[in-house]
Amino acid sequence: MADGRRLSRRGFLAASGAAFGAAVVGTTVAGSAGMGEPDPDAVRLGDFWLFGRYEDGCADADFDEEDLSPVQLPHCVTPLSWTGWDPASWQDRWIYRKHFTVSPAMVSERVRARFDGVMTNAAVYLNGTLVTSHNGGYLPFEVELPQVTAGDNILAVVVDGRWQLDVPPNLPRMAGPSVIDFYQPAGIYRPATIGTVPRTRITDVFACPTDVLTPARSLRLTCELDTTAAIAEPLQLTASVSQAGRELAQAATTVGPMPVGTKTVTFEVGGLGAVRLWDVADPALCDVTVSVRSGPRRLDQRVVRVGFREARFTPDGFFLNGSRLKLFGLNRHQWYPFAGGAMPDRVQRRDAEILRRELNCTMVRCSHYPQSSAFLDACDELGLLVWEEIPGWGRVGDAAWQQQNLRDVSAMVIRDRNHPSVVVWGTRVNEAAGTTEMYLKTGRLAKQLDPSRPTSGALASTTGARLALPPGTDEQVLAYNDYTAHRGAPFQLKAPRPGVPYLVTESIGTLAGVRAYRRTDPNATQQLQAELHAKAHDLAAADDHYSGLLAWCAFDYPSGWQRSLGGSKFAGVSDIFRIPKPAAAFYASQGDPRVRAVVEAGFAWDDGVPLPGPGATIWSNCDRLELFLGGRHAGTARSRRADFPHLAHPPFAVDVPLTRAELRIDGYLGDRLVVTRRYSGDRSRDALSCVPDDTDLQADGADATRVVVAVTDRYGTLRASAGGKVTLALTGPAELVGDTTLDLAATGGAAAVWLRPFAGPAGTLTLTARHDTLGTTTATVTTRAPGAAPTAATRP
Repeated sequence: MADGRRLSRRGFLAASGAAFGAAVVGTTVAGSAGMGEPDPDAVRLGDFWLFGRYEDGCADADFDEEDLSPVQLPHCVTPLSWTGWDPASWQDRWIYRKHFTVSPAMVSERVRARFDGVMTNAAVYLNGTLVTSHNGGYLPFEVELPQVTAGDNILAVVVDGRWQLDVPPNLPRMAGPSVIDFYQPAGIYRPATIGTVPRTRITDVFACPTDVLTPARSLRLTCELDTTAAIAEPLQLTASVSQAGRELAQAATTVGPMPVGTKTVTFEVGGLGAVRLWDVADPALCDVTVSVRSGPRRLDQRVVRVGFREARFTPDGFFLNGSRLKLFGLNRHQWYPFAGGAMPDRVQRRDAEILRRELNCTMVRCSHYPQSSAFLDACDELGLLVWEEIPGWGRVGDAAWQQQNLRDVSAMVIRDRNHPSVVVWGTRVNEAAGTTEMYLKTGRLAKQLDPSRPTSGALASTTGARLALPPGTDEQVLAYNDYTAHRGAPFQLKAPRPGVPYLVTESIGTLAGVRAYRRTDPNATQQLQAELHAKAHDLAAADDHYSGLLAWCAFDYPSGWQRSLGGSKFAGVSDIFRIPKPAAAFYASQGDPRVRAVVEAGFAWDDGVPLPGPGATIWSNCDRLELFLGGRHAGTARSRRADFPHLAHPPFAVDVPLTRAELRIDGYLGDRLVVTRRYSGDRSRDALSCVPDDTDLQADGADATRVVVAVTDRYGTLRASAGGKVTLALTGPAELVGDTTLDLAATGGAAAVWLRPFAGPAGTLTLTARHDTLGTTTATVTTRAPGAAPTAATRP
């Protein structure tokens, strides 16, 4: 383990075995029939498991665990750095074992375990007996555990991370992981829960708003009931809808006697004319509480969260609640340095915050697979629209693969159809021709499970050159990955296809003549990336027939596919650490200046970097920029409105000679000074910074926060040309997720690690960063017991 702790087998089991005698009864973990969101009251399995490579008998109850290592979920099976990942390191089978204690009173209860994501295939054993297997790494599955016994129980999960599987996006009989454009490290890389559930339970609730734009707003509820004991008397289902803590409406229906098995019940909640609509600017959410009762006795209760909104893709653009909204966004991969996808919920949510609050995106595409539920929850709360799509990339597999593809469509839609942020289902495999018959099935299945959203699928230049919706499919939005621009020619987009809704789902990437965009690349290369993103969105804004544009991409990511360097793709406007590059300044500048005024120089003000010539760009949402050199006024920046006529906030150009004197830029709205930025070319006053995203974490084994380590000038601006090594040391009850030595010359002056508290008592974490020449700085984070009130602000 990263902290160097050594635990004896006996001491480890005493510390890590979850006591199950107090497990919750009468509230459900999400059921296999519905497989919606997990219930928050289930016991979280984030504390220690035992882990190792697969060997014969490793799932047996009496397997010798002496050589296994304690790990916390979510977990990746192999150590990773920030780049240079080796897929061979996870192409194997692995074993996870969890001890949990069941009291005698709980033995007769109904016990279930849920896994939100296991990469790629899983076989689950209880006390040595196989109870289920599951294929696919991006969607949840549940398992009933009828063989629990009083005392110690062992849940063992055999994880198969090998490539050649009939599981999207993996392909049978193909070369290996490098044939798709993202790596997929193995492990139980998303949360897992275990809990008791009632004999009669609600396994799923689909709460679909209807008549949203009329006073007759209502909610159509489709509920799945499941019972393991026949019920002779009628049952009653009740539903309550509340917003901001105030109940708005109730409804009830009677359910006839139930035999053992499942039943679907549909009813409506009316009288919701007063509900506040969900919008990107006001993401108003509602809680829907559904209960099932037998007489006065409540058998089960489930709470889901929804938003009332109407989202329509039309040939004339996209409309949200009847108003035109030009979709402005990026694609997101879920992979992180050091951990693969195995980052806790707080870290997943942080990506949504970056996209919405820092990059001003109104939409994100989850490319190319269903992503973390925590990420989607944050999108709901922040007003970030979502394109969600099935796992797959570039190719379609054999008959078994296509059957799994249909199961993925079903699981994706059922898991996420209550999220108001999700406005389209990507039921076509990304950039893959497939077959008309296959996409007819996937589109119809999505519409059967959720009639309220359109379906689509991103076409590439090789699969959709005619730009027509595939004949015979149920796809309703024409989506296109537009890489038609070429180096040396004016940037362009294909014209929208007349008569159909049209959305650009990818553009720019590294196909416009540049292999990579890194902070270590020349300033002109980085500036080119920013200019291309601005031009793409400007062109999309120029024509109302574009629903919008989602550029490629938000963050750098691991890949061995074409145009990768050392196992990474450097196409992000932010790097893999989520630290912004100059291209991110364009996105930051497109926000409302009354909320956050932005001034970002598109060039490096650095004694070791060539000065920009006339026309150097400054990204800003201000009306006017005044420049000062060494405290003396040096001119007014020139608006580049003529170059970007359709952007809400075009950039500025600097036409005055620049020197290495201190640069100050004052930004004005009208005649009011709203922001001042200062840049220093003097490296003698540079400093090392070490800043956590959060300063208060839970000590539950399933929380974490990022700490950004960077060299900055005296005013806090990143010094991208800075080099040197930074060594890190962590004290306190936590794991350091990251390299203990960071080479800032390789990362462009900044990098990040994550702090992940152990499950246990509260404490204080101190991360000490020491630079070769800039000295030492520290970051401090407090941890608290789960459920305890925060003792400090969650943002520094």
